[in-house]
Amino acid sequence: MVGLGVCVNGSLGRLRGVPQIPEKIHELTVGQLAARSGAAVSALHFYESKGLISSRRTAGNQRRYHRDALRRVAFVRAAQRVGIPLATIREALSELPEERTPTREDWARLSETWRSELDERIKQLNRLRDHLTDCIGCGCLSLDTCVLSNPDDVFGERMTGSRLMVERRENRKQRRQC
Repeated sequence: MVGLGVCVNGSLGRLRGVPQIPEKIHELTVGQLAARSGAAVSALHFYESKGLISSRRTAGNQRRYHRDALRRVAFVRAAQRVGIPLATIREALSELPEERTPTREDWARLSETWRSELDERIKQLNRLRDHLTDCIGCGCLSLDTCVLSNPDDVFGERMTGSRLMVERRENRKQRRQC
């Protein structure tokens, strides 16, 4: 496993291609943060615009990130990988006192609350997958109880099939006339 930066004797070594930042440097440029975190510079700017990370500006208007931003970016990316929306991540980070860096305990607590949301999303996706073949068979998405265009048959009591599409068009026309 030498390619991963692990020495032959098992001790951790330097990761190849990842720049090492001396410990005495407490602030990172956006390029350094991108190289160390694996996130694109544009992603870091986006995260900052969404309030997930923060920087200060130098006299030359360059961004400088505290080293803790590395852990916040890792936290954000891990949460995104499991499907947590950015708004939910921002809300979780805002609950931390003084915008401190998330700890292992923070992750454990938050991931426990997100688990039920993920379980529900997985159930929904499984339901959609299981009914996908039925829907393709109809060809027009106008079955009386199409699980994709009419989940849980919410309109089944009032009407069936393609009437739903007609009602939507009529509602759009009425809104335009107002």
